[in-house]
Amino acid sequence: MRNRWGILAILFVVRLTIAFQFQSVAAVAPLLQQTFGVGLADIGILIGLYFTPGVVLALPGGAIGRRLGDKSTTIAALLLMTAGSLVMAATDIWGLQMAGRLVSGAGGVLLTVQLTKMGADWFAGKEIATAMAIFVNSWPAGVAISLLVLPAIGTAYGAGAVFLTTGALSAIGIVLIMFYQPPQAATASAAGSGRLDPLALLAVIVAGAIWGLYNVGFAMIFSFGPSLLVERGWSIAAAGSAISLVMWLSVISVPSGGFLADRTKHPFVVAIAASLVVAGLLAWLTRSDAVVAILVLVGLIGGLPAGPIMSLAARVLGPETRAIGMGVFYTLFYAAMMLGPAVAGRLAKSAGTAAVALDLGALTVLACPPLMWLFERIVSVRYRRAQS
Repeated sequence: MRNRWGILAILFVVRLTIAFQFQSVAAVAPLLQQTFGVGLADIGILIGLYFTPGVVLALPGGAIGRRLGDKSTTIAALLLMTAGSLVMAATDIWGLQMAGRLVSGAGGVLLTVQLTKMGADWFAGKEIATAMAIFVNSWPAGVAISLLVLPAIGTAYGAGAVFLTTGALSAIGIVLIMFYQPPQAATASAAGSGRLDPLALLAVIVAGAIWGLYNVGFAMIFSFGPSLLVERGWSIAAAGSAISLVMWLSVISVPSGGFLADRTKHPFVVAIAASLVVAGLLAWLTRSDAVVAILVLVGLIGGLPAGPIMSLAARVLGPETRAIGMGVFYTLFYAAMMLGPAVAGRLAKSAGTAAVALDLGALTVLACPPLMWLFERIVSVRYRRAQS
């Protein structure tokens, strides 16, 4: 397949398996609490464990993909994800649940870094914000589907069936990735130097921090939102369906944000304005009974910054630096996503309510606009130096 939009469709579906697997714990968190006798702090740690391998694997993951090639790396990653799900499905020991989650996360790290690089290969300089927005849209789509499907499976058949479902989806991803082909330009330039200049490295670090902090804020909704609603008397299934509204509406807002960024040529205006609104909505959610209305607004606005933020790294990365650059980008992302749910879970335990996790999410989203300004300053200095 040589059509870049067809390639993007494959990458979209394969990346969806990561979102589906990540959300499998949060979607049935109350059920896991009952089955294993654990609390919110333990659930937060289990959620965050999925991203823990990213802190050490994201950077070498880019180098691994550069050495082994796109297809071999993605297949190996999907095999790890499948194996991790099978371990979690087969055991009733909490320690092995954590081990399976780590194995799954290691596969998710390698797959995320590689798929992002593959998408950038096909769309660098060609509707990059729109393409990255569609690519990122696989996350809310996967989470939304999981929130509707997994609680029902868990209630009917138990947590083991939930993890078997995620393993089967990862195995399907292996079949789909066999149809992927790299663009000729990326293949020709891959042999060049993979060294990042200092300002490009700093810009990628800031971009990764922005993406990590924004996702921590967004993750609080679907990681602790169901528990918050259960605290208010909602059933597990009803809570999951309500939170899934955010993800379903994000399926519309994420590509809309990328389209607006490409058309208006003002990606930072789109991203900053939306981030400020989302931070306010997260804080409001824990203090209002208008749950559905707030969730609808979060879904319609919260996806707008995704495409602009994901296209940041591509502005300073060439084909020869893309693999290692994406490794740096995702190292920052995974560090934030590893710590965020764990800290939120501990705060929720101390406060006796999941509402604290949503407040933490509001603060992390609020930190993104200043970092966006910093990124733009770094890129401007780098451009002026290059011109001189």
